[in-house]
Amino acid sequence: MNGLNTILIVLGLFLAGGVYSFKKQEMPASVIALLAIGSVMCLVAGVLRIQGIWE
Repeated sequence: MNGLNTILIVLGLFLAGGVYSFKKQEMPASVIALLAIGSVMCLVAGVLRIQGIWE
């Protein structure tokens, strides 16, 4: 696992924490959905890089 994989996964987890926080603060659903999509994309990209698909 190299640095970019780690950065993508940590960023995805950070954004997932933001989704949870925004949900508790009752922010608009569109903002939460956008943040959730970004979080999922970062996590998936990090996992796919670990598996070596993008080599």
